[in-house]
Amino acid sequence: MRAVIQRVLNASVTIDGITNSKIEIGLLILLGIEEADNQEDIEWLSGKISRLRVFDDENGIMNLSIQESGGDVLIISQFTLHASTKKGNRPSYIKAARPETAIPLYESFIKTMDLILGKPSKTGIFGAEMQISLINDGPVTIIIDTKNRE
Repeated sequence: MRAVIQRVLNASVTIDGITNSKIEIGLLILLGIEEADNQEDIEWLSGKISRLRVFDDENGIMNLSIQESGGDVLIISQFTLHASTKKGNRPSYIKAARPETAIPLYESFIKTMDLILGKPSKTGIFGAEMQISLINDGPVTIIIDTKNRE
């Protein structure tokens, strides 16, 4: 699994001209799922994201997690995070999981984040054509890959 995590002042997802979900202060999580991903990846990634200390404490130091800050989470599926540009100019998405694999893992990731945070996450719609709007705060953008645990 790959995730691009952005600390935001606000973010929203629009589908067919209608705002599907929106958050104020929190994290926008773009989530890419590959065929090799499993529940272990979900547990590790959701735990890592929920504990990331990327929100300012009372001294203006990034020292608080999403749990501690009380912010919201917007989770968007994005298979293009697994694009390979090794050959040619047209990205290959061969590593991206097919819907029959990706949808249950995406839904499980959402449920796991909901449990950890103690409140529902906001989401897009898997496979939909979506427009994402955000104001990145900082900017703070972090990329995490469960296959390359740094």
